[in-house]
Order: sequence, then C-alpha cells, then structure tokens
Amino acid sequence: MSPKTLEFHFDFGSPTTYLAYTQVPRIAQQTDATLVWHPVLLGGVFKAAGNASPITVPAKGRWMNEDMARWAQRWGVPLVMNPHFPVNTLTLMRGACGLLMRQPDDFQRYVDAMFHAMWVAPRNLNDPGEVAAVLAEAGFDAAAFMALVADPEVKADLIARTEASVARGAFGAPTFFVGPQMFFGQDRLDFVREALAAA
Repeated sequence: MSPKTLEFHFDFGSPTTYLAYTQVPRIAQQTDATLVWHPVLLGGVFKAAGNASPITVPAKGRWMNEDMARWAQRWGVPLVMNPHFPVNTLTLMRGACGLLMRQPDDFQRYVDAMFHAMWVAPRNLNDPGEVAAVLAEAGFDAAAFMALVADPEVKADLIARTEASVARGAFGAPTFFVGPQMFFGQDRLDFVREALAAA
C-alpha cells in the first residue's frame, strides 16, 4: 500500500459525491496514492454537525443543480437528477460497510452499481424491491445482501464510521482527507490533488 492515502468519505445519496466518485480513482492513480473508501450516513453527519441538505434552501438548491451540471459537463460524465430524491440511504450505506468488512472483492462492483442507479440511470432506491433488482442486475444475491445489512456488526460499523468522520471535522459529503488535511466538495479536488502530489 502506498504511504499516501486519499480518504473518500461518501454517501450514495449525494449528487456532488457521485461527481467526486467519477474522479477520485484517477486522482489517486495519478498521484500514486491509495484510495480509502469511507462510507458514512450523510443524515447522521448532518445531525451531528448541525448541518442540513442544500435543498432545504430553495435558492441554493436551484443554483446547485446548475452548478452540478457544469461540473458533469467539464468532466464528461453523465448526471441525471434522481426524481425520487431524497433517498434514505441507510440500507445502501450499511451494504457498503458490510462488503468492505466481509466481501471486499465485491465492494467496487457494488459501489458502481449503486451510484449508477442513483445518478446515471435513476431508480427508486427508496423501494426495497427496486434495490433488490439493482443488486440482482449487478450479480448480487439480494437475500444474502439483506442478511448482511442486518448484521449488528455491520450496523455498528456504519455508526462508528459516521461518528469518526464527524469527529475529524466532517459536516457533509463528499469529504476527503489527505493526512490531517480535510477538503469538502467535488469542487475542491484540485486542492486534493495538490496535497497528494506534495505528500
């Protein structure tokens, strides 16, 4: 493992986090850094940090929609706003934790499938049946997945990861850490790259 790490604190329910997801693997590769995935529950981060979703401020929400479209165009990536937003991502984020803990070889395939179903070809991931369909299409056994996310150790892991993120200063997602330095937002990835290059 490279001595340099890029920690990516993420939740599938954030469109700006999706935008960051399209870029961080390449940034890590280009700077010879190890990408460390850190699932969090964004609602838990908001609550602990006294923050709220930008959509709670209508003018900010409208501006963000336009700004995210600009970033997607700049990076040449698809972004389709999910008509079912906001999505309760508790089960999805437990799934990310569970796969990191128990089936790390399957983790990236899961992450790709969920971000795709949330922000590329939007599905109603508030619906357990739709989640099961997305899992099946990605080659996962939905029943085994539900058993995994019901595991008390997996539930505790998501809580611990969320609390650890907040304890380090996170107040939303996407959040990145390069050593002790924290960066927030997909629009700060140039600073992330610079920090990794200097590390």
